[in-house]
Amino acid sequence: MFGYPCGFVGGNMFTGLHESRMIVRLPEAERKKLTELGGAVFEPMPGRAMREYVVVPPAILASKQQLRKWVDKAFAYASELPEKEKTAAKGAKPAKAAKATKTSKRK
Repeated sequence: MFGYPCGFVGGNMFTGLHESRMIVRLPEAERKKLTELGGAVFEPMPGRAMREYVVVPPAILASKQQLRKWVDKAFAYASELPEKEKTAAKGAKPAKAAKATKTSKRK
């Protein structure tokens, strides 16, 4: 996503990197908790918030245990979301259906 590594479950992104930041996707109550700990709503571009994603604060990035806890919460949340259908990669051409051919028997 955005040219940076991300984690997906069921076709839904739950964590990723963006520039020098790490983000996690969380339900509302958990987003509030993480922002109270120094996180911020993720905006890949100013004014373009991705409302379910929070930038992980540096203090949590510094703690392997704390980071694991938040990534696990993000994974659990995204696991509960409806699975997304797989789509063809950008620029990929759809597969052509094989043509039915008539075969004739010669005597």
